[in-house]
Amino acid sequence: MDDISRKFQRDLNAGLVALVLLGVLAETDDDLYGYDIAKRLQRAREGEPLFKEGTIYPVLRSLAASGWLSSRIVPSYSGPPRRYYRITDEGRAVLAQWRAVWRDTRDFVDQFTGPAPDDIA
Repeated sequence: MDDISRKFQRDLNAGLVALVLLGVLAETDDDLYGYDIAKRLQRAREGEPLFKEGTIYPVLRSLAASGWLSSRIVPSYSGPPRRYYRITDEGRAVLAQWRAVWRDTRDFVDQFTGPAPDDIA
């Protein structure tokens, strides 16, 4: 990926990280900590996540501060304590709204960009 593409991807990611994190947490009944979330994102992209692991933590804190995630700290015997997150009912409502916004945005952009040449069968 060249520098221009990397910058474009970073700009896109800035607005999408929160949406994706809410989506990941909405898919499970388990409390998850940042590293576990990062690994799930990595597996979803076959080892190459769109977001750097370090970008996840400030967004998780921000989502929790907004009341969209709850969190708890659990001591760890193998390192520092871990902060586990769970989506709240308010977070689920925000996710539903954001999913609708995302679909509208994606559909609008697709009208003008169309399928890539290699997407056409």
